Amino acid sequence: MNEAHRNPIRNVGIFAHVDAGKTTTTEHILFESGRIRSLGSVDTGTAQTDRMEVERERGISVRAAVTRFTRNGVQVNLIDTPGHVDFLSEVEQSLRVMDGAVLIVSAVEGVQAQTEVIWQALRDLDIPTILYVNKLDRIGADPLGVLTRIRKLMSARSVPIQAPIGVEEQYVGNNDLLMAEKTDEGPIETQSYRDLLAETIAERSDTLLESYIEKGCLHAVELLPALEEGILRSELFPVLFGASNRGLGIQQLMDAIVRWLPGPSGDADSPAAGIVFKLERDPDMGRIAYMRLYNGTLRNRELVHNSTLDIHEKITQIRRIDLGKAEDIGIVKAGNIAAVYGMNRTRVGDIIGASSGVPGERRLAVPLLTVQVRWNDVADSPKVVAAFQELADEDPLLDVQWLQEERELHVKVMGPIQVEVLVSVLKTRFRLDVRFDPPSVIYKETPCGVGEGFIAYTMPKPCWAILRFRIEPGLRGSGLQYVSDVKSERLLESYRNEVARRVPEALQQGLHGWQVTDLKVTLADGEHHVWHTHPLDFVIATPMGIMNGLANAGTKLLEPLLRFRLSVPEEFGGKVMNELILMRGEFDSPVIRGGRFEIEGVLPVATSIDFPARLGSLTKGRGILSTMFESYRECPPDVKAERKRRGVNPLDQAKYILAVRNALTQS
Repeated sequence: MNEAHRNPIRNVGIFAHVDAGKTTTTEHILFESGRIRSLGSVDTGTAQTDRMEVERERGISVRAAVTRFTRNGVQVNLIDTPGHVDFLSEVEQSLRVMDGAVLIVSAVEGVQAQTEVIWQALRDLDIPTILYVNKLDRIGADPLGVLTRIRKLMSARSVPIQAPIGVEEQYVGNNDLLMAEKTDEGPIETQSYRDLLAETIAERSDTLLESYIEKGCLHAVELLPALEEGILRSELFPVLFGASNRGLGIQQLMDAIVRWLPGPSGDADSPAAGIVFKLERDPDMGRIAYMRLYNGTLRNRELVHNSTLDIHEKITQIRRIDLGKAEDIGIVKAGNIAAVYGMNRTRVGDIIGASSGVPGERRLAVPLLTVQVRWNDVADSPKVVAAFQELADEDPLLDVQWLQEERELHVKVMGPIQVEVLVSVLKTRFRLDVRFDPPSVIYKETPCGVGEGFIAYTMPKPCWAILRFRIEPGLRGSGLQYVSDVKSERLLESYRNEVARRVPEALQQGLHGWQVTDLKVTLADGEHHVWHTHPLDFVIATPMGIMNGLANAGTKLLEPLLRFRLSVPEEFGGKVMNELILMRGEFDSPVIRGGRFEIEGVLPVATSIDFPARLGSLTKGRGILSTMFESYRECPPDVKAERKRRGVNPLDQAKYILAVRNALTQS
């Protein structure tokens, strides 16, 4: 047995595009494993993992939910993640704590936009993955067709280890291809699945391939070692089938999770290393930090180091929270997940203890819209700001911006559903009534050309910080590249480090108020003074030098694009194409398939915000649109977008220096 299978713990995430049946699958797993006595329903708002009021009202998952079940002596920590694109940040954080994953695909809709986004992230992180094709009992289910699409769009190394028996209302379960050997009996389709399994595995080994060509088949005993190794190495992906709402395929899925997905590695005796992937708030106990521990052991009343914030906090309790019940366990060891109390300054994504044992993050969620929050009573301002700051600790992508002088609050969002959920959460959790202005697009800036930024911050005394930057455009999508060419005799290492920390902050607001990206910043020269320099001088000087460089180089706007896949009845094709052209869309030649007009391409976010709503009326509700973030690209010259700056502009150096030194008088 592989070492990964000896650990009696599995940390598994369940992922899917919205409405593929993810929460229903989790509900049936809990029921079939004996964790719950009666089945809940997403539609009726009784699903066990949908704990928030807004989740029960809307019938969608908003936050990742941690639950568990036991199968064959193995404890499985199961994280049910949201399927809607507006809550992709929850998926992003959950990915970091998984040892294995179940990705659900609808047998009717097939591979959808969010399916592909999550799949790519799972591959980038090399997380062993089971593919579960759900809803085989639905009208229009096409398991073999969906398997073909999975192998084409996701991975040709996806291997069926089951074959469905029947389809739609005739679906009654599956044949286990690893148990049944080749016979002349059974449906022809079963043999198609068996051939796919054998051929895909045989391609990985010269010995197996030779045997397959010679005999025309491979027995389960020959396939199993190569299959197990391939799954654990994220090189093969087993495909299972089911109809979760009827409980069909659930038992086999639970067995597959325990059998094929790896357990966690880690050393309980090593220094602690963990990550916070979810926050909740208890009205009596305060903040609850859900933590995956990779190494070490944590106990009640222990002092821990938050290496992200460089602070120490004391653990008051360690609990296991599941299905609304909390159990004080007092200890969590490497490889496990627990709810930790007492860490009231910790945020989602913070690393606890050593960072060396914690995997890197894979960015999925890119907020493309910004909205202004409004409320009626000015006296509620402190409460509203505090509430949003608490929500930002739970979802850092909200990026709350409170403009004190203008009394304005702005947040970044993924889409309209998230806005509706925020309104509900503010009302139910914080007893605050807020509304949001219509969303506007988040643009970015990038340098037009090469420019030099210079600042000599030597007045008013005592201060001394001289910096010279070179700013150059970078490749699209390259982000920020920072280099220092200054020798230590010119500028001490501690001062150079301070500049390096402040450059990304200084680029949060460019000439038009948007974040500056896709550029290279070089610290070409610098100077400190033996007597007059204080480290804070470089904190003040860096933004002034950077903004001076941007002013000399000039900046241009970048706009976000969505990649779209659109399917409409053939008679609406011409009308829809005209709409896409008006929105500045770019698309490939349409394909007509099965009486439907299918188009793929890219669309600017700015011109297509209301397109999903308009598509319904354009196609009498028969259009199917899926979108995902593609990239940022240069705006056409006629597009203008200014964003109000937070704080004093460093280009106004005299006023900026007074402001950061708290010497600016209010008018």
